Amino acid sequence: MHADSDSAALVVVDMQNGFCHPEGSLYAPGSEDAVEPVSDLVDRAHDAGVRVVFTRDVHPPEQFEDAHYYDEFEQWGEHVLEDSWDAELVDELDVHEDDHVVEKHTYDAFHDTELDGWLSARGIDDLVFCGTLANVCVLHTAGSAGLRDYRPVLVEDAIGAIEDDHKTYALEHADWLFGEVVDSSDVTF
Repeated sequence: MHADSDSAALVVVDMQNGFCHPEGSLYAPGSEDAVEPVSDLVDRAHDAGVRVVFTRDVHPPEQFEDAHYYDEFEQWGEHVLEDSWDAELVDELDVHEDDHVVEKHTYDAFHDTELDGWLSARGIDDLVFCGTLANVCVLHTAGSAGLRDYRPVLVEDAIGAIEDDHKTYALEHADWLFGEVVDSSDVTF
């Protein structure tokens, strides 16, 4: 899979302390394992002039107080609270000044954010996904991209999960329903 600098972007999903660092509120070893391959993809994309988008899952402490049904704190407990160390991107990622950072409040980075408009304004058609968690924010954001007629390509060895079978399910589902799954060695920039 070739990601062209004119029409592709690397989307790095939620590589934050809360998920990837052993002291994080929702730490998963699989998320930590994804840090190095994600960092490598980011470096390769930067070197080739491919746009890089980082998503950050961020929750105001009161976000779900008036929720009718959707309440991530009920599901996961409080996590990646606004202005916390938990919500920061991991130090191992080289975030450039011209990279785009999307702050999201749900599993889907397109929901109530500027992401779709930002990508469309730049003529981006192909999205290369890496990050965490495979069956949560990666799956929902990549699926949402597919529904918006982007080409979602999920990089298998640069995606973290809580359980291996969660990752297997998510990638098989994505490959079958709306996208493609590749290994990082098959991605060229």
